[in-house]
Amino acid sequence: MATNLQVRMELIVPAVVRKKGKWYVSSCPLLDVHSQGRTEQEAKHNLIEALVEFLLSCFERGTLNEVLREAGFVPVAEAPRHAAPVPRGAQPVRVPLPFVIAQRAARHDAHPDA
Repeated sequence: MATNLQVRMELIVPAVVRKKGKWYVSSCPLLDVHSQGRTEQEAKHNLIEALVEFLLSCFERGTLNEVLREAGFVPVAEAPRHAAPVPRGAQPVRVPLPFVIAQRAARHDAHPDA
């Protein structure tokens, strides 16, 4: 009997929120995604939503790997000793990635005694 497997993924990226006039402008310079809101919290929330939509769009178009590599993402085993500088005033934001493991056909691994 199969059990449901819950998987939770998130991406933590630096974000900057600044007040511009009556609005707060939020941005993730790393991925070149921007948003705004009437309050600092709303601007941050809207940025997270924009990042989710951007990443989903990249995934659906098959460009997520390329976008992440262009932004400087590398597997931990390949990571340089010193990380890239974080923009001044940046704070980490957690971006939930809304992916689930879909049911798929059973994999048939080749075994000599099968």
